[in-house]
Amino acid sequence: MFRFVSRRASRRVSAGASKLLKSTVKLNEAALRQGSKLVRQTRKAVQALKHEQSSRPPGRFVDVDGLRVHYIARGKGRPVVLIHGNGTMAEDFVICGLVDQLAKRYRVIAIDRPGFGHTDRPRHRVWTASAQAQLLRRVLERLNVDRPVIVGHSWGTIVSLALATQMRRDLRGLVLLSGYYYPGRRADVALITPLALPGVGDAARAMMPGSLGHLLAPQVFRHVFKPQPVPARFTARFPVAISIHPTQARASAEDTATMNAAATLLQPHYAKLRLPVAILTGDADAIVDPHEQSCRLHEELAGSTLTMLPGQGHMIHYSARAKIARAIDGHMALTSKSLKWL
Repeated sequence: MFRFVSRRASRRVSAGASKLLKSTVKLNEAALRQGSKLVRQTRKAVQALKHEQSSRPPGRFVDVDGLRVHYIARGKGRPVVLIHGNGTMAEDFVICGLVDQLAKRYRVIAIDRPGFGHTDRPRHRVWTASAQAQLLRRVLERLNVDRPVIVGHSWGTIVSLALATQMRRDLRGLVLLSGYYYPGRRADVALITPLALPGVGDAARAMMPGSLGHLLAPQVFRHVFKPQPVPARFTARFPVAISIHPTQARASAEDTATMNAAATLLQPHYAKLRLPVAILTGDADAIVDPHEQSCRLHEELAGSTLTMLPGQGHMIHYSARAKIARAIDGHMALTSKSLKWL
């Protein structure tokens, strides 16, 4: 009898333990599902915060002819205006450290060109280099910028030279970085021209998922920076989501497709320019041939200086900030009496 009771009690205890174990497993599974849900929600919240931070304008806006133009301003003193290249934005000059370095002694203004960063690119206007220069001239007038030094990088050098042909005596000088000045045969122009066509390019961009842009971006960045590695601060801070946005992708395609035409139109004006021009380029530039472009421009421009940076690639505003600052200081130190033209 005692054994029977003991066995029955044992079975009851075993059954209770089994129910308790199953209940515990179910609770753990529920907690795990809930935990996974919370993790997913947290990840989404972090991603949303990162996107919000990356898409938040870091500067200010000025309205010019019905267009809101975004710019970043730092410092006080005589003005230095920074004009970025293709595929990037004014914030690139902040990330590389050039804005903060120059703002210690100058009033620095970095402007988003039409379609880049936080400036729109209305379709009712053809945004040639000359048209972009006209817009920037109006921006500088609105901001009361008097006799600035203009610093242009890559495609921004084309706009800088177009601005110089329009403003002439109203500029203190030009600093041209890794520039493109003469038309030539380029595979990227031929490949991207269809994407610059209205309708065709829009359809192609609409079919390209954003995830593909994020996937390809690191490869593009490595090519642009080589032979230098992509700086960690660029990887951490550059707003990729903005750079691959359809509006900026359209602007990049249009600028690439028209770069040879822009250089062709500017070329007859080079010999007529009468202002200080500092030309800086890396001799290992994988984007623009320094000998066909920068060296040739130096030979044609009276009063220009050429600084060839050994082993440097296209993004010299990251690797040669001190030399760029010295070129700007040199322009600021010049007076009209000290300028001698050939």
